[in-house]
Amino acid sequence: MATRLKVDASALNEFEQQLKQLDAGAMQRFTEQMVRELAEIALAKIIERTPVGIYDQPVHFVTADKKEVTFTPHTGKQGGTLRRGWDIGGVTKKGDLYEVELTNSTDYASYVEYGHRKVNSTGWVPGRFMMTISEKELEAQGPAIIERRLTAFLKEALNGK
Repeated sequence: MATRLKVDASALNEFEQQLKQLDAGAMQRFTEQMVRELAEIALAKIIERTPVGIYDQPVHFVTADKKEVTFTPHTGKQGGTLRRGWDIGGVTKKGDLYEVELTNSTDYASYVEYGHRKVNSTGWVPGRFMMTISEKELEAQGPAIIERRLTAFLKEALNGK
């Protein structure tokens, strides 16, 4: 048993023509803005996870003659250098790929990210993985963010709003 189906493809043909009329420059600007926005989301996540040094913590110990001593040092140091060191580079296009670089200008950022040996080599300080965790989160959330922005962009471009 066979059934004939007639389909009016004029709406699809019209849609195809509208897509062809989209300015290539507009698509590139949209893509660059989207990459920049994703980088800003990643940066916010990374900054939130970046630890801040606390230097004025109370110190408590017992001396050799069994006296308990507690004091709070006032070092004058302020934490947050690592957190303030994050920056976003410009968006660059390499072939069909768009790239943006997230950097930290402090020389110890990689040690905090991945971990390091203790100064006296008696152990290991575990990494905080602020970039790694944020990247994985963004990989999961990214497609939904892109889909929303792309839908809005296409509606505006095709409907002229």
